[in-house]
Amino acid sequence: MAQESDCCSFFKAVADVNRVKIMLLLARGEMSVSQICGHFKMKQPSISHHLGVLRNAKVVECRKEGKEVFYRLNRCCVDSSCSGFMKRFTDKAEGGEV
Repeated sequence: MAQESDCCSFFKAVADVNRVKIMLLLARGEMSVSQICGHFKMKQPSISHHLGVLRNAKVVECRKEGKEVFYRLNRCCVDSSCSGFMKRFTDKAEGGEV
């Protein structure tokens, strides 16, 4: 049941176009909040909100350096969530379960 909950958290977090755009940006490498803001027309509080949602779902990780917060994509979470999701459906389909 925990896997289903983690999977739902992941997909809820990435079910927003702005968060997907942030993920695509962070796929290039670690960035500070101010660097991320430079790529969007949104204000910093909106970016921080989206980063918080992604962080709570473990999709991104962060570290603090002085007053700056740096974010990076948690590739392990993305990989395991997506592959786990597909495996669950493949296993269910092959087993005839609904």
